[in-house]
Amino acid sequence: MPGKKTHRGILTKEDSRVFLKDRSGRRFFIDDAIWNGYLKHWESRELCGELLPETDYSTGKRIVLLRPEQPAASEPFIELYYNERLPRYFYSYLGHTAINVNGEIFNFSHLLNECEVMNEALYFFRPALGKFAPEPGGGYNIMDPEHPYLDKFGRQFMRTIHVARITGYDTDMLSKALHAKLEKIHNTPEDPGRPGVYRDFGMFTNSCTTIIRDVLRVSGFSGISGIFPREMFTSSVWNFMQMHKRGRLKLSVFTRPQLYVDEASASAMTPLVNPLNIMRRLRLRKPGIII
Repeated sequence: MPGKKTHRGILTKEDSRVFLKDRSGRRFFIDDAIWNGYLKHWESRELCGELLPETDYSTGKRIVLLRPEQPAASEPFIELYYNERLPRYFYSYLGHTAINVNGEIFNFSHLLNECEVMNEALYFFRPALGKFAPEPGGGYNIMDPEHPYLDKFGRQFMRTIHVARITGYDTDMLSKALHAKLEKIHNTPEDPGRPGVYRDFGMFTNSCTTIIRDVLRVSGFSGISGIFPREMFTSSVWNFMQMHKRGRLKLSVFTRPQLYVDEASASAMTPLVNPLNIMRRLRLRKPGIII
């Protein structure tokens, strides 16, 4: 993460202490809060880590963000995400959409604190500690402003994420349009009766999906349609594939499987209801694309 000191080492647990240990034996984050979810999946694996400014509510220690090291992208890219639905959440019944442009991930929501741009480490791997954790028993709760529970830890620990990755395409217009959309949202006055809620959010007209859909349309992907996350993702993959065949971009489609932790149930796919997208999904299976 830019501006933060990063350490690399093996995720190690000795007695009751957890830390990163590098090849020379130096220990990092030994007096900081490292989430048990990391141990469940990555114990004895080499990771990168940095301190977050937030603290763990139970210990008062600074929270550590850990992640596997990934090579830097060699060219500009776009990744469109369809996040499977969270079964216990009404607002997640249809799943969720987000988009990554050159390492900046743009997220839109009915909650203002979730209308944000962040890097990949925070989006995928933020720990379920402090304000990022669900409240005890599960869920979102901001009744105590000193100890809010935002329930927005690393998305790959919360859901399976379906990815359409594009390279070979100019990303400048898309990035500028997404930043402008976020700025507009945060400059919109709040509704006094609904603190913390984006006033102009609409499930059918101004949602996580339709905002990204409309920005993609004005950025050169005019054929994309859909109101709900999986419908728009399927339409996008279909349109990206046609552009790929014409040599206008390069497309790959893959899945980032959910990393199961105690704080989240298994995510689930939402059904396709648009007959056109059902047909597209069947046709895309021939080249090996599962959406």
